[in-house]
Amino acid sequence: MTDYLGIIAIAVVVALLAVGGLFLLFRPKGKGERPVEPREAPPLSDDTQAGPARLAEDEGGVTTTVPPPAAPVEPAVVVPPVEVPPPSAGRMVRLRARLARSQTTLGKSLLELLSRDRLDDEVWDEIEDTLITADVGVGPTRAMVEELRTKVKVLGSRTPDEVRGLLREQLLTLVGSDLDRTLRVAAHGERPAVVLVVGVNGTGKTTTTGKLARVLVGDGKQVLLGAADTFRAAAADQLQTWGERVGAETVRKDEGADPASVAFDAVAKGIDDKVDVVIVDTAGRLHTKTGLMDELGKVKRVIEKRATVDEVLLVLDATTGQNGLRQAQVFAEVVDVTGIALTKLDGTAKGGIVISVQRELGVPVKLVGLGEGADDLAPFDAEVFVDAILGD
Repeated sequence: MTDYLGIIAIAVVVALLAVGGLFLLFRPKGKGERPVEPREAPPLSDDTQAGPARLAEDEGGVTTTVPPPAAPVEPAVVVPPVEVPPPSAGRMVRLRARLARSQTTLGKSLLELLSRDRLDDEVWDEIEDTLITADVGVGPTRAMVEELRTKVKVLGSRTPDEVRGLLREQLLTLVGSDLDRTLRVAAHGERPAVVLVVGVNGTGKTTTTGKLARVLVGDGKQVLLGAADTFRAAAADQLQTWGERVGAETVRKDEGADPASVAFDAVAKGIDDKVDVVIVDTAGRLHTKTGLMDELGKVKRVIEKRATVDEVLLVLDATTGQNGLRQAQVFAEVVDVTGIALTKLDGTAKGGIVISVQRELGVPVKLVGLGEGADDLAPFDAEVFVDAILGD
């Protein structure tokens, strides 16, 4: 009986709880309470209206506006700083060790031969062969050997220092320590100096033009470049890159444009901008001498309508030896070459090319390339060159 009454009590409690829950569920809202109304979305701002907006509903049923994703920010273009090259003074002295590594074979061979106790005809033939192999040229070699034989007879016995001094004196005479190797790059009042760079493609002509701009900027000059080699697509791009590194502007036109027109515009802009030097890079095609003569002759004539061509630099590759000389002679017949820029001199033991090219063309070597670095072009110094050949 007791168990039966307990079950009835539990059932009553459960029933009361169920009725209470239904009452709470369907209870009418009180007078002080207001239903939650959806809020209006705020007006779109100018930034938000630029892109599509979307609506979203939060957990309480409130509609809100979600702004569009921000536009991606493009990375800023980083302009490389303009470089400040070292001045030309002392460049070849700083590069002497590099030059010596490639040239001391010639000097050591000559010193060893001249230091022998007995200098018979066989030894003199060896000396002659050594000089010819080094691209000194047959004519200069015979003249040097003849002079050496005469002085050795006068000296009689020879100490190592005397042999070295004797050889140094003869090499300096052949290289031409008294030649004027000054680059004519002084402005003429309101008119800039004009340098025309010529040479066969593949000798490093355009690179040498860019490096020469660095040399002149390092000396405090304002330079403008003219990309008149319009037959090679990469030539103008390459030259412009060199110029941008040192803050020198490049005048250029489309591939295939008239080279003389580019040269004229470069000189005209150089006058307007009051720069110190205009350097014009020219094409180096050599299929016919007549075509080359017409093209370079026209470039020079057109420039001279506005300014004087102060310097015509012929770029030669030192590693081509006597072949380079034959190419050089063609250019020398076409234009009035005033100086030679000899590239890749560090890559050959045949330093005698300096002697033979000057003798054959009758113009001095004014610049030498002693490596692939941006500042490896240096004004030629005869004494530094000869001392590098003879070693320490």
